[in-house]
Amino acid sequence: MVSEPINPKPSPKPRQTHIVLSSHPTRFGPKPIALHWGAADPHKRGPIIGTVLNPAHRNVIGTHSGSYAVYRALAVASGQLQSNHRADLTNTSPAAHIGPHPAWSDPDRIVSLDPFGALVGEVYADLCEQGYDIRPSIAITQAHINMPELQEAVAKGRLREDGRIMKLGGDLVVTKAAIEPVWYLPGIAKRLGVEESILRRTLFEQTGGMFTDLITRHDLKVFLPPIGGLTVYMVGDPTTIADPDKPLAVRVHDECNGSDVFGSDICTCRPYLVHGIEACIQTAQEGGAGVIVYLRKEGRALGEVTKFLVYNARKRQEGGDRADAYFARTECVAGVQDMRFQELMPDVLHWLGITRIDRLVSMSDMKYKAITQSGIQVIQRVPIPADLIPADARVEIEAKKAAGYYTEDDVLTEESLANIRGRELSD
Repeated sequence: MVSEPINPKPSPKPRQTHIVLSSHPTRFGPKPIALHWGAADPHKRGPIIGTVLNPAHRNVIGTHSGSYAVYRALAVASGQLQSNHRADLTNTSPAAHIGPHPAWSDPDRIVSLDPFGALVGEVYADLCEQGYDIRPSIAITQAHINMPELQEAVAKGRLREDGRIMKLGGDLVVTKAAIEPVWYLPGIAKRLGVEESILRRTLFEQTGGMFTDLITRHDLKVFLPPIGGLTVYMVGDPTTIADPDKPLAVRVHDECNGSDVFGSDICTCRPYLVHGIEACIQTAQEGGAGVIVYLRKEGRALGEVTKFLVYNARKRQEGGDRADAYFARTECVAGVQDMRFQELMPDVLHWLGITRIDRLVSMSDMKYKAITQSGIQVIQRVPIPADLIPADARVEIEAKKAAGYYTEDDVLTEESLANIRGRELSD
């Protein structure tokens, strides 16, 4: 028996090479594969190639994996990952079939993700064999979810264990898709109502000059931003999601780590998420389907640090945490109330082929307007039941209702809002 050495030999450091700047397109040599956004044929549209292995193949700005690309760099720098590693996509094909849908070939419907992102191993197999490093930006798998609230709903008779959608013991069977952002810059600019040149310059400046190609490579129209993506949880048969004759429930949920994971009671996020999951299960058991879209937009896309600073400011202001000052305190710290830009959110619904939502489990006026203005019909809006609102979250929910969020209850006057208060910081 040979024992392991006390100090194992470290992995070799990455080989030092000359740095090749890509800030200007070359006039000579091979051109990258052109992208024709909105083409129905994936070959005519062209693959998204954000490889760092061969600069000549790159046809987008940025690289895959969003913010996780930085961790990949750490792994390469420390010698844990070979810089020339290419993913082996054997047996990684989607566990469920999505699309293609008509919206995939509409350059105005989808601008923030690659509709063909899950099909790389299939539709671009020939290019991969030729040496192109093409990576999926969407992965689809299956899983079971078990949440204590769902077990409680079963115990109270709101949900039933049918053995297919909900297994005995409360396990929820879902199909889930992880999606990385892929931005078609002309489409993003059009969606936001700005000039593409202004969008490019602002992205360049506000990322500290990280991506010079935004300014110098106007021939590259697609950007892989270094941000988090989203996850779609599909309840029931995924093939029924796009069928307008089958009932569909949808909850579009923006990440809230404090509530979603740790149960913080200053907001309604986890209770509303669970309520949305219940609606999805009920609708799927009625012969339709349910969709939960979970977007990485912590703290209204302001970030968790900013969110906690706002919490402190709200609790410490004169008069304490008050519904009438809910949005004002956010704007004082962040300079804006909300940076989620729901205009991009409906893209994932179009990727799924959704044209009609029977039950939209959301009170947000911004989400509702973004969805309906993108051409999707909403039949019913479902607010969070009053008995699911934590006591300290009344500040949030009453402020939102007064600001225009959907409600079936009366909206409080400004004077009444001032009387809705949360806990003190030290409570």
